[in-house]
Amino acid sequence: MKKLLALAALSLAVSTGSVLAHGAKPRHGGIVQTVDDLQFELLNKKGATHIYVEDHGINYPVNGAKGKLTVLNGAEKTEVALHPAGDNILEARGDAKLAPGAKAVASITFADKKTVTVRFSVKK
Repeated sequence: MKKLLALAALSLAVSTGSVLAHGAKPRHGGIVQTVDDLQFELLNKKGATHIYVEDHGINYPVNGAKGKLTVLNGAEKTEVALHPAGDNILEARGDAKLAPGAKAVASITFADKKTVTVRFSVKK
């Protein structure tokens, strides 16, 4: 019985680790976080801050979405609005002040009224 329980626990641990690690690689060179089976990739691109949204590697439509990106850089707090800027891209117009060590929180409400909060840590 102990061997069966140990095998079940090991199996669960291995399968859970695989699920958590699935698809966490950046496609655009940014920082990736997963929330509710959606992947969010945050990066600065051409003077703007973008968040790419995907569902298991497929572009997730952001038409009708809106949100806010809050960046904490030491004692400095910056808030910028997020707007659709493409099929699966939300853009923060203005300087989000993403710097190494900063923490960013995106609060996004999709067209279906589903709200998601995503937390990022800027390392580079």
